[in-house]
Amino acid sequence: MQFQNLLQIFSETAARQGGAPCFRYKEGGRWRTLNWNEVNQKIIDLAGGLVKLGVKKGDRVCIFSQTRTEWTLADMAILSVGAVTVPIYQSNLPDQAGYIIQNSEARLAFVEDAVQLKKINEVRPELPLLKQIILFDNGTAAIREKGIYTLEEVLLLGNGEGKAAFEEMKRSLHPDSEASFVYTSGTTGPPKGAVLTHGNFIAELEALEVIFDFEPHYESLLFLPLAHILARVVQFAQLQRGFIQVYAESIDKLLDNVQEVRPHLMASVPRIFEKIHTRVMQGVEASSKRRQKIFSWACAVGKQYSACLQAKKPVSLLLRLKWKTAYHLVFSKLHKKLGGRIRFFITGGAPLPAEIGEFFESAGFAILEGYGLTETSAAITCNTLKERRIGTVGRPLKGVEIKIADDGEILTRGPVVFKGYYRQAEATSEALNTGGWFHTGDIGVFDDDGYLKITDRKKDIIVTAAGKNIAPQNIESLLKTDPLISQAMVHGDRRKYLSALITLDKNEIIRYAQNHSIPFQDYADLVKNKKIYGLLKQRIEEKNKHLAQYETIKKFAILENDFSIDTGELTPTLKVKRKFTSQKYREILDSLYQE
Repeated sequence: MQFQNLLQIFSETAARQGGAPCFRYKEGGRWRTLNWNEVNQKIIDLAGGLVKLGVKKGDRVCIFSQTRTEWTLADMAILSVGAVTVPIYQSNLPDQAGYIIQNSEARLAFVEDAVQLKKINEVRPELPLLKQIILFDNGTAAIREKGIYTLEEVLLLGNGEGKAAFEEMKRSLHPDSEASFVYTSGTTGPPKGAVLTHGNFIAELEALEVIFDFEPHYESLLFLPLAHILARVVQFAQLQRGFIQVYAESIDKLLDNVQEVRPHLMASVPRIFEKIHTRVMQGVEASSKRRQKIFSWACAVGKQYSACLQAKKPVSLLLRLKWKTAYHLVFSKLHKKLGGRIRFFITGGAPLPAEIGEFFESAGFAILEGYGLTETSAAITCNTLKERRIGTVGRPLKGVEIKIADDGEILTRGPVVFKGYYRQAEATSEALNTGGWFHTGDIGVFDDDGYLKITDRKKDIIVTAAGKNIAPQNIESLLKTDPLISQAMVHGDRRKYLSALITLDKNEIIRYAQNHSIPFQDYADLVKNKKIYGLLKQRIEEKNKHLAQYETIKKFAILENDFSIDTGELTPTLKVKRKFTSQKYREILDSLYQE
């Protein structure tokens, strides 16, 4: 069947799956399940409630919440009345949320709780078009204000009223109909609303369908923000393929939830894999010399084994036996901690350090790294279970064209590419040229076998005083493989050499100080400690050995606090805002270049 819109896809899956489990979520300390029939009915009732509240085809409706079951119900209900979903990251500050509501001209917003409602109320006078708010959580007196409803109230309001709207939109929405305005995270300026259509999402799902093994009994644990395009597409894939979506309680409880749920697949950003790797290495470092030797041997065997598999070379009987022994002695423990049923991980949003990818592959996990942007409806390339290469983001997906421009920029076109930026004609014309090629802003190269490797962001390229072009992300990824380092930002544009701002992993540095008898009263003492600085200097010099001379870090500063979304250095997708961070720490950076 050739689907014309996302409602047709969901409706077909719901009819096929019926009473089978669809969503799982934790409530009152227990995991609860909604089957496909129940999810279908809730979406229809919620759509009926939106109609009663006056939402019309083409209206923009925001969702300001962390990932949870209600997020998806709201998303599908919005689409069911022909409206356009506008996600807002739960971490956004009042003025950031207000900007998206105002720019998208939204007239209604789904809001998670009193905390997010307070943010909106702070900027409410600047939002004259926003007439109604629907709260996912009930527990606040503020819901009695005019124009504020609970989700339960809207479900009751729409009981029996949504079927006609759903069926009408299922018939009338076409591939070019707008489905979502997804605002970019704003690393280089105010966020821009990428206009994505039903056809964009369908093209992405069709491309992913041929490379991902999604079985109906699989359970996917979702913790990434649904405001992020990767998580959103995984959610749509679940509604298309019919597997079970399990919503994590929070990022803080992720590892607990992993052990409870025992998922078959999970989408993540590289930072999570880096943190898991750091925990493993901490355990190894604290173990006996004998266990450290066994671990090193197992990793070496695993690396050999995975290299054969990736190159499609025959694995000798001896190597198979060695790997089984390595799995039994070492890797099985990590598999158990991650639930024991992982079929594969999906990752994107930032580069996965090759060292991290190699470690997980050696341990018997498949991390399928892909590449794409909000403007391309998520992935345009991806590694697969059968065809993958560490250090690359895979080959182009079905229906996607990619070429490398003369300056190294990755250009792409195809049905996954967005319509343009909402109310920003100039930015749209800069991003999309007359041939339909989208300028990604990323620099990359294809290897001899057609795998794409991302080398950096075009706007992030550092040009030193000596005229050397340097990709900072690769260096930062290398630095962050050290368990003591939490974040790193490389600096050096038009400077004589490269420097770096370093933040420490608080728990790890405290543990190190305790184990090595370094006196301190609190974390702030350690940041200023000469022994800690000397240790970091030594470790960075070790990393420098893997870099060209002009890429090495000559000087660095340890910051008192980690980069975070709240303090402005990170986007909601955990990318460093270079311009903001460089300005915030201008004095420190300048001091690194004083003679």
